[in-house]
Formats: sequence, C-alpha cells, structure tokens
Amino acid sequence: MSGAAAETFGTLQHALEQATRLMDQSPSTAEEQVREILKVAPHHAQALRLLGASLRRQGRVEEADAAYLRSLEASTRDPELIAAAQALAANRLAEAEHALRTILKARPTDVAAIRMLAETAVRLGRLEAAENLLERCVELAPTFTGARFNYATVLYRRGKSQAAIAEAERLLADDPRHPGYRNLRAAALARIGETEAAIEAYSGVLKDFPDQPKVWMSLGHALKAVGRQADSVDAYRRALALAPGLGEAWWSLANLKTVRFSPADVAAMTRQLARADISDEDRFHLEFALGKAREDAGDYAAAFESYARGNALRRRELDYEADETSDHLRRAKALFTPAFFAARAGQGCAAPDPIFVVGLPRSGSTLVEQILASHSQVEGSQELPDIIAMARRIGGRAEKGSQSRYPEALAELTADQLKALGEEYLERVEVHRKLGRPFLVDKMPNNFQHLGLIQLILPNARVIDARRHPLGCGFSAFKQHFARGQGFTYDLTDLGRYYADYVALMAHFDAVLPGRVHRVIYERMVADPEAEVRALLAACGLPFEDACLRFYENDRAVRTASSEQVRRPIFTDAADHWRNYDPWLGPLKAALGPVLDAYPNAPAV
Repeated sequence: MSGAAAETFGTLQHALEQATRLMDQSPSTAEEQVREILKVAPHHAQALRLLGASLRRQGRVEEADAAYLRSLEASTRDPELIAAAQALAANRLAEAEHALRTILKARPTDVAAIRMLAETAVRLGRLEAAENLLERCVELAPTFTGARFNYATVLYRRGKSQAAIAEAERLLADDPRHPGYRNLRAAALARIGETEAAIEAYSGVLKDFPDQPKVWMSLGHALKAVGRQADSVDAYRRALALAPGLGEAWWSLANLKTVRFSPADVAAMTRQLARADISDEDRFHLEFALGKAREDAGDYAAAFESYARGNALRRRELDYEADETSDHLRRAKALFTPAFFAARAGQGCAAPDPIFVVGLPRSGSTLVEQILASHSQVEGSQELPDIIAMARRIGGRAEKGSQSRYPEALAELTADQLKALGEEYLERVEVHRKLGRPFLVDKMPNNFQHLGLIQLILPNARVIDARRHPLGCGFSAFKQHFARGQGFTYDLTDLGRYYADYVALMAHFDAVLPGRVHRVIYERMVADPEAEVRALLAACGLPFEDACLRFYENDRAVRTASSEQVRRPIFTDAADHWRNYDPWLGPLKAALGPVLDAYPNAPAV
C-alpha cells in the first residue's frame, strides 16, 4: 500500500478495519498496512495494538512487546480509558467494569484496559478472573512490568506461591533492588514453608530500605514462626517506631500471647485510637491489642469493650452470611448419605499420606498438629488452602446472590475424575513436604465443610476433629483477629450458629461414615495428655513415640496464633478462661442452643 493510509482507505478507521480483517489471512500484510497508518498517526493506540498482534502472530515476540508498550503510552491520551480510570479511582466498580468491558469488546488486545479490568476484578474479590486477565496481559506484553507485578501478586493471593516466586524473580532479574518485588518474593517463600529464606530476603530488603514499617512487621511474622520471639518483638517494635499508628504491628505483639504490654504501651495505643486520621484497619487492630492489654491487667469489662469494638469494625467490612453456612449444612446432609458413599466405594486416590485436622480455629488444632509433627513419620505443614480452592472450582463461579453447584456437583464426578482430584491435591501440597516423611498434616480447620470431598478423592486419608468447649472456643475466636478466611468470628451470634452447624455436620458424618473421624477433645487432652496422644496416634495408624509427648521441643516453624503456646508443655489455665467474660456471652449461648449443654457429645443427626 503506497501513500498515507488515510488517503488510500478514506479514513483511519476504515484502514484499521481493513488491517483487522487481514490479520487472520496474512499477518505480514496486516503489519504493512498498520505501519502505513502509523506514518499518518504515530501515536494511534489501536494501530499500535494491531501492530503488536500482527507481529506476535509472526512469532516476533520482542517486537510485538515493544508495540504493545508504545500503545500503553498512547492510551494515556484515550478519553475512554481516562474515564474508566477515574471511575476505578473513585471505587465506582460497576461503572469501571462496564466501561472497560465495552472498550475490550472493541479492542480486545488493549493491555492497559486489560490491566485495569483485572484491578477491578481484584477489588470485587474475583481473583480467578483477575489472574486470567493478567496472564493474558503479560502474554501480550511480556515487559509490561506493572502488569507482571500485579500478576505475581494475584498468584500469591490465590495460594500459587511457587508461580508468584517465578514471576517475582523474573521482575528482579531486570530490577534486583526493587523493594516491592523482593518483599513479594519473601512473602511467597514464607507461604511455602521456606521461612529461613524468607527471613534472609526480608532482612536484605531492610538493609537497603530500613524505613519500611510493614516489611519490619513481615520480618517479625517470619521470626515468630521459627520461634525467635525476642527478635520478633524487636522487629515489631522497629515497625512501631517508624509508624506508631500501625495497628497490625500492635496486634502482632499481642498475638504472640506471651508479651505483656506496659503502661506506656497502653498509653501509646490509646493515643493512636484518639486520632481521627487512622484507618479502620489500624483502628480495629489497635482495639484487639488493647483488649489483650486490659485482659492481662484483669480488667475484663474494659477488655470485652475493646474486643467488641474491634469485632464490630471488622464485621462491618465483611459480607459473611450465617444463612449460607446453614444452607451448606442442609445440602451436604441431603447429598452425603450412606448409599452415596457406598456407590463410590473404592474410588478416589488410594494414597494414605494426608492427615486432615479440622474443626474451628482456636480449638487446639495447632496443638494436635504439633503433637503429630513430632512423630518421626509425620510432617507438619500449615493451614493449606487447597481443598477449599478445589471445592470452589468444582462448584463453579457463583455470582453474588446466586448459589454455587457445590457440593451437589460432586455427584457428577466419575471415578477417573475423583482419582485425578486426589492426585492433584497431593501434587499441590508437595511443596510443603520438606522432610520426605510418609504423612503430611493439613490443619485447615474449615475443611470440616469438605469432608465429603475428602472422602471421595482421598478415602484413605485420616481425619482428626479438634474440638473445644463452645464457649472457650467461641470467645477465644472472638478476641482473635484473623488475617483472612474466618468471617464468622466477628460476631457472637455468628460464632454460635457456626459452631452449632459444625457440630451438626460432624455428627452427620459420624452417622453415615462411622469411625471415619477421630475426635480430640481439648479438655481431655489437657487433663490426660498421654492417654489422648496414644489414642490420636493409634487413630492415625502410627506407633507411639515419646517425642509426641515432648512436642514443645519441636523447633519446626509454626505460623498460627498458637505458635508460642505449642512451644511450651500443655497448660491448663486457658481451658476455662472464657468464664472471666461469662456476663457478656449471652448472644453466643443463645445461638449455640442445645449444643452448649450437649458438649462434648454430638447432638443427634
């Protein structure tokens, strides 16, 4: 094509349409025509994207990448993208999403719009969609570093830590000092149990960038996990010296459980709470920490007030619906009958490797894991998200207000699919198996909701139900701030309903799969450790080892709220601690109903 594209085709738009039609037939011809267009309009974003697409189809990846990056610069002049960006900045997510989808319908390779739509998906909680969008974005423009960093972050948030590390290392190859890339890599290393490597990585960031309070806090978390409590406290204090209003650092000190706040600490937290300019996130963390300080001082009324304020602030941010948990219970009981399991006997993956410890948070599950992990044949890991992620995928993506097809979709799976799912689980958790031992503990407490899935895909896995008095367990959860995933713990009524639903579902599985679940009652473990440990090991098919009674000598990394408690011998002072708060637990008792009086025996199904 000779001369200006506008003269040959009449208008730029006509020329672009012609080049688009030629793309499938002859990418090289399309490239020639687009280059003519760019002679007339060198900053035309759509033409640059078409150039990138034509070059990519010819296998000229680096040139295509450069074209897409040029289109990004040109997009900053695009009024449609500017309007979408303004809507996103103002958190008008529905408006931004509609605008961006309209743009991408017309310009499907607009990498700026793809990245912005991914950000919208993240804010809407659609991490799978965000991952897919960002994967496409970096495929189109491999050196679009902003999108790749977003991609690595979403991979981390979705529990794909090894993939996140790979992306972070790709970014670091070009910018080895970048603190954000280094921090993400360190966090992902900690997530897969490479805690010492994470400590080294965080320390390296702080050597170069010492004025980073949140990195000091992350270092504190990693040091806590390996039992370096004094160093952990120092790291949290360094964070607070830089940012006195960083509520999570105050809470992290409280969450060590062994730190006692001084009057100066209490005064400092009180001053921060009096500020009008701190975020709700800092505020509720401070309330939880101040509750711990007042509890340690024996002022239980004031402590409860602090816990209640912190919980109310956190609950306001969440969309947890107790009715959805109850509905899951009803549907699971309807699906998982003796006949259902009998029809699928012998299916799934036969590997006996996993030991699932389920129940509620703050029920003694970390103690159970630590006891098991002290056995020569068992490796502890952490609260693994894999069963929950697989369940969500099986159920399909449910829009807000619609119902997932899980657990009913399990009935449609073939024997081959069930076996493949069991094998997938083992592959997913392999990264946590550092010691080569035959058994691995997965202590995600919420997996009790997925015992049907576990039975179908891993019928020879062991299941341990860690159970604690409903008021002790319930109030312990109420005064604990969880980073994520426990939305039912921020309201006493929600807690009571959740505990009652949990007990009812476990009773159902006791009835349809007799003997399948071994139950560890926390108070019995405290009263007679040796008898309970022997019973626990026998239920797992393991010979007794004395090291399991000396679990507190195990120096493995522990990342849960009980990390410091399981480094000490079993103590009895926590079992009835809830009684100090008995006057304020009416909503919890009412929601528990008959479950409270029936403890520790499960109610009838």
